[in-house]
This record gives sequence, structure tokens and C-alpha cells, in this order.
Amino acid sequence: MLNAFIVDDEAPARKRLAKLLKPHVDDGRLDIIGEASDGIEAVEKLNEVDVDVVFLDIQMPGHDGFGVLERLDPDNRPVVIFTTAYDEYAIRAFEENAVDYLLKPIPKERLAKAIERAERLSDAPETRKSTNEQLARLLDWMDARAMEDASEPGSDDAPGEDYIEQLSVPFRDRILIVPVEQLISIEIQEGITRVFILEEDPAAPRARVKQHIVNYTLDELTGMLDPKHFMRVHRSAIIQFSHIKELVSWFSGRYKLIMSGNHEVIASRERSKKLKERMRI
Repeated sequence: MLNAFIVDDEAPARKRLAKLLKPHVDDGRLDIIGEASDGIEAVEKLNEVDVDVVFLDIQMPGHDGFGVLERLDPDNRPVVIFTTAYDEYAIRAFEENAVDYLLKPIPKERLAKAIERAERLSDAPETRKSTNEQLARLLDWMDARAMEDASEPGSDDAPGEDYIEQLSVPFRDRILIVPVEQLISIEIQEGITRVFILEEDPAAPRARVKQHIVNYTLDELTGMLDPKHFMRVHRSAIIQFSHIKELVSWFSGRYKLIMSGNHEVIASRERSKKLKERMRI
């Protein structure tokens, strides 16, 4: 029996999938042990429970499906079956990297074949290893396509004095003026640009990480930041070198960066190589 987990930000979609899976639950092939409604909840729960197969939506709040995949413990990653509405870019990624996916609305016959494949993979460790390599290639493919059009901090050849020294951040009915030294990372989540800032709080025993939404795109910010201090480490993340506290080996040549305040950022495989060069590791 496979322990199954459903990740989708739409409750009706989770309910529909659970209904489709019910015959497979009734015949003892599956046990649905949990659900998550966004990417952040999915990462937390999937890293805590023993799951054999996860049905993973793509477009979600927090982290999208690819972001969830990157953050799962590579030594305990379940079989992944992506579920998605029609998305030409994502489907091309799946097909070019031979990764299993189900197109919504999900046909019963296609679902049955996906479960059969999951059963085979779950019983064959060597095949699971091959599948993990496919998922790694998928993430590399996504990163490479996204980085083709992405700029590096300072890559617009602006003179040093044009790099910003502070960033304007909307906050309620005010605008905060944040020195760039406080910027831990800048990330795209849910299609929104978020800055993660280390803020001192006299009432707290240590500085805290806070996030704010800004009205800049990631590419706009890359041209504003000094490349001596900032680096794009992922299609959706820029980090500041001075806030890196640890580099944890992740999977397929990637690093998980532990930043100030224990904030975590995953670097892509190619960016991890460049990061090591920049840090002379």
C-alpha cells in the first residue's frame, strides 16, 4: 500500500482528486494520509511524514510545485506526480524530462496508470534513484530557461555610485527606508517580489527576519544592487553574501543556504557552482 499525499491550493480540487483516488483506497492500494493547501505547508508536512507518492499542484501560494520539490529532503523524497491545469511551459518541461504529470481535469484511466507507475517506482530503489535524477534535470531545465533572460546584480554595467544604498519598502500607511545591508534575500513567491530583512528589535533577544512586498521585479532589482555584495542564486532568488551563515549540501550539486535568522534559500545547481567560485570554496 502506498501512503499518498495531496497538495493543491484549491479545496474543491483536493476533494475531486480524493474522490478519484477512492477506488484505489478501497482496494487497498493507497492510503491518503494528508493534504496541504499551499507550498509552505506542503514542505513542512512532507518532511515530517512517511509519504510514498505526492500529487503536487504547480501554481500555489508560498512555493509553487517546483519550489516544493526543491525543498524536500532528497534522501526521503516521495514519488512525485504533478497535477496541473494546461500550462504549455510546465508541460514542455515535464515531457522533455520524462516526469509524470496529470492534466486537469484528471482522467480516471490516466490516474490509474500514474498509480501503477508509482507502485513500480516505490518497489525499486534503483529506479527511484533514476527518477530523482530526472526530477533534478527538470529543476535544472526550469532554472536554465528562467536564467536565460535573467540579469545578474549590476549586470547593466551601471557605475558603482548608481547602486542603491537603501530600498524603499511600502508598509501599511508608511514607506520604510531600509539600508541594503539589512537585505538577506529577495525572492519571487506567488509571482510577488518579497524582500527578507534582518530587523533589530530592542524587545527581542535577537534580530528577527521580516518580509515585505515591494513593487519591483527581480530583474529591476538586480540592476540596482552591487554585484560585490549580491548574487542571483536561483531563477527566483537573490542573496546578500554577508548574510550567508552555512552552505548545506542538498541534492544533485545544489546547496541550501542558511542565512541570517535561519532563513533558507535553495541555490540551483549551476548557481551553486558559481557561488562556490565567488566564495572561493
